[in-house]
Amino acid sequence: MILKNSPRLMAFVMAVFAISVGALVNYMGDRLLGVRLELFWGVSTFSPIWVLDLFLVPFIAGFAVSAIYGLGGKLLCYFSPLIVRVVSYVQMNGMEAQLPDGVTVLPFFYWILVLIVAIEAAAFGGIAGEIMVKRTYGRRPKHLLYKQAVKDNVSK
Repeated sequence: MILKNSPRLMAFVMAVFAISVGALVNYMGDRLLGVRLELFWGVSTFSPIWVLDLFLVPFIAGFAVSAIYGLGGKLLCYFSPLIVRVVSYVQMNGMEAQLPDGVTVLPFFYWILVLIVAIEAAAFGGIAGEIMVKRTYGRRPKHLLYKQAVKDNVSK
């Protein structure tokens, strides 16, 4: 009842829900593929599955965020990989003593590069999701705008 009376609150709740779903998709994709982007195993780290986890999983998460939220979802899709990657990196830094031999946590500045690539992949997914929702990309024609339609109805 309270959500129907407050469009801003409804938009906020939908934004939180969409970001949460995107973070869940990103987290479950990481677990499904069994890859930890924060760990460095040497050259063998950069496998095809690692690349899928870096590019495809955030893309799908960004697509999900944008598909759930609708218009403006391409701006929210940045948050889901950011949340998952930061939490995972902090967890890995806390478990540094328990890592097997030959495995290191990526240094912070290398991890930032991985984070930026994951966020940009999510941005492409967000744009694709918004194109799916709007059926076009860019601005709408003036005759389809809500404000213009209301203005035309009032003047008649």
